[in-house]
Amino acid sequence: MEGLADDILRGVLTRAGCYDWCVTEFVRITGTVLPRKSFTRVSPELLNGARTAAGTPVRVQLMGSDPQCLAENAARLAELRPAGIDLNFGCPAPLVNRHRGGAALLDEPELLHDIAAAVRAALPPGLTLSAKMRLGIDDTSRTLDCARALAAGGAQELVVHARTKSDGYRPQVRWEWVARVREAVAVPVIANGEVWNVAGWRAIRAATGCADVMLGRGAVADPFLAGRIRGLRAEHPVEHDWRELQPLLADFWAQVQEKVAPRHAPGRLKQWLGLLRRNYPGAEALWRRVRESNDVMEIGRVLAAEREGRVEAAGHRRALRVEGFAAHVL
Repeated sequence: MEGLADDILRGVLTRAGCYDWCVTEFVRITGTVLPRKSFTRVSPELLNGARTAAGTPVRVQLMGSDPQCLAENAARLAELRPAGIDLNFGCPAPLVNRHRGGAALLDEPELLHDIAAAVRAALPPGLTLSAKMRLGIDDTSRTLDCARALAAGGAQELVVHARTKSDGYRPQVRWEWVARVREAVAVPVIANGEVWNVAGWRAIRAATGCADVMLGRGAVADPFLAGRIRGLRAEHPVEHDWRELQPLLADFWAQVQEKVAPRHAPGRLKQWLGLLRRNYPGAEALWRRVRESNDVMEIGRVLAAEREGRVEAAGHRRALRVEGFAAHVL
């Protein structure tokens, strides 16, 4: 979720959904104690009681390989009163892994234990420490060792993504291994991986036995997924959902333009639309209209026309009527 689920998108998604808590992008810890502004830059919510504007608690994620340096940074971060601290042992990105970050450490359960223990010791007792892990680097031979090491070190919750590092984001997942982790440790285990709709949520809970599930790309592709899971909405997207997304898209676009340079803003919008189009025909149509443009003014006009129920095309405007639909996501 690096480069995608920043504070802007967290704010938008938590307005749409019913989430218990969310996690920031990772803060890379490399050898120094970072200033407070490094944490508030990644998590501006720290300046708002560690909550999004919608009131959802925000945990800050740290990533690194030096137990003492991570502990010192965690202590500095704790002064800002985050809703929790999460340790990243799940990122499969090659650049991150080459610098001994994320999933690259999953062949070293002893090191995972030392990191968790050092960070836990540096935190006040009431601050939750969680950790996210994959099943291993190339195989699952050390999955249980890693999970036990993190739990023994002081991680109070484990989020387990049901793939190895080498699996990347291939569709195949190994939910049965999340169940094995749950049976192997005494702390709560949160299942993660390939949950795109309510059917997927039911399936992962049945396969893992986990009471809780972490949503990632599925929540970005359908901002109302948490509400569907809680039974507050129809199980599949309907026409009205796309209309409700219009002000969220407009707010997202406005905030992105304030945060990033004009040349980067269109890419952020297209990135989100690229996932939304998985569920919403309206997003597919909108993505097609903006995909060739990097002109923020032109894109703004297209978004305004979409929100008003019009489409600008070929130099003229025509009325747009969106048909009702139901999309089975996973």
